[in-house]
Amino acid sequence: MQKIKDIEDEMARTQKNKATAHHLGLLKAKLAKLRRELLAPSSKGGGGVGEGFDVTKSGDARVGLVGFPSVGKSTLLNKLTGTFSEVASYEFTTLTCIPGVIMYRGAKIQLLDLPGIIEGAKDGKGRGRQVISTARTCNCILIVLDAIKPITHKRIIEKELEGFGIR
Repeated sequence: MQKIKDIEDEMARTQKNKATAHHLGLLKAKLAKLRRELLAPSSKGGGGVGEGFDVTKSGDARVGLVGFPSVGKSTLLNKLTGTFSEVASYEFTTLTCIPGVIMYRGAKIQLLDLPGIIEGAKDGKGRGRQVISTARTCNCILIVLDAIKPITHKRIIEKELEGFGIR
């Protein structure tokens, strides 16, 4: 975090002209690299922790289904795409990212059934960082809510996503 702040401060101090364009470009690249490492820290010996989250992009667009556990993300994926994603009455049934493809007006849209996130996901609670990092790769994020639960759940999900720079 300190390195990111230092680079941002140096960018603010540097004048923008032809002579400094290359230097500013290098600083932007370093900043992007540090932010990427902050979002997905490299594991040096934790074999297989993020297994199942790397899904190959396919189709014209990618939509991530984000929400609390047991709100119907897997059921929605099953009904829309015909893909099998396990559905059960207990929380955290989906433990990895399950892809499915839907055809809409000639466009292939890839839907990703992501594991449920909980409050504190932006801080790494419940594999939240991996789930939100995968959601960042999507063109669109669909927040799935339970109609019975209070609307404050929507605000909690939005706050978790905002913690990773997703508006």
